[in-house]
Amino acid sequence: MTVTHSDLPLAGARQELGSVNFPLGWLLDNGAQPIQYRATIEVARLHLPDRARFHVLPHAFPPAVTLAVTQDRNGTWGNRMLSAPSRGESLQGAGTIVAVRRLLEYGWDADSPPLLRARRLLFRLLAEDDDPAYGFELVPRKGADAAAVHRARATLREAAAATLAQAGYEKDPRLRGAATRIVDRLGAFLASPLASEPLVRVGNQRALAPEAAPPSIYSLIMLAYMPLFRTERYEVMDRLAQYLSQGAPRTAPAILVGKELLPVPHLLLGDPLPSTSVADADVPWALTWLELIARLGFLRRSNTWEHVLDRFLNDCDASGIWHARKGATTAPRSANPFTWPSFPLEPHATGEARWTDVTFRVGLIARLSGRQVNLT
Repeated sequence: MTVTHSDLPLAGARQELGSVNFPLGWLLDNGAQPIQYRATIEVARLHLPDRARFHVLPHAFPPAVTLAVTQDRNGTWGNRMLSAPSRGESLQGAGTIVAVRRLLEYGWDADSPPLLRARRLLFRLLAEDDDPAYGFELVPRKGADAAAVHRARATLREAAAATLAQAGYEKDPRLRGAATRIVDRLGAFLASPLASEPLVRVGNQRALAPEAAPPSIYSLIMLAYMPLFRTERYEVMDRLAQYLSQGAPRTAPAILVGKELLPVPHLLLGDPLPSTSVADADVPWALTWLELIARLGFLRRSNTWEHVLDRFLNDCDASGIWHARKGATTAPRSANPFTWPSFPLEPHATGEARWTDVTFRVGLIARLSGRQVNLT
């Protein structure tokens, strides 16, 4: 199915105070199908007379179909969960949770066949148990001790909750129960002295205190897609916003396992986007973080985050099309595995398509942060 911007009604492009221009017509002419679809539905929020016809657009996207058909009969992708492809544009090696989130980012419905097949396992992962059979690639096949299994199950529990929340299961009692337990642990950590000093000295190095339970990228994604649940836990959310806007230690998060330090990059010890230079060094990660905190309602809690978004908006031309700073001619890429489910959605890195991913995300973040969007 081919869609051009002439097929859809556009609002005027009048620039108002605090508003942003969004080039929907340009994205429809140059973007991949998922970007066309989501730009129209989520950013422009147009009323379409034939929405059902337009709705098939992301489901006919060849990379999405390729990812879907590689699912195994047991509902997993390669019997893995959190593995991400080594290259951003590759689909090979994606674990189940990563693949499901990618299909959701492509615009697929939660009740599409591959997501339905994965759903049962994702709900199973919410259970508060330490069954090593559900540790997947995080647990060695032989010789895994109880502590390793416990850590793996805790990580996968939060990642599964994040995925189910993104798929729209906020009202499901199984997800709400898991979210309650996750947020109870998080709330206890944020209210404790460990929130300001979570690291302890181990020899000449520093590691997380054994009792520390900082937020993970997965618990944040879960909360981002559970707006009703967030309103019920406003005290924890307020503490979480303060915690995420504070400076992070220079030491990367790690835990002591035996005599070795094990990196735990999914845990957050403060603000992971403290400056515009960090954003410039990894544009996809900066956009991933800004979208996450915008969905959480936190973006205005940090002057730095607002400034980074303003920088992205300033790098857009009058119609809202983003271009790389300093005359860069290639589309931004990231080695950060946490960006893979959402970036890039565009399979082509040539011509105008180089800028469609960032242009779409900047518009989406602006919309989520409460700014008025003017269509161009």
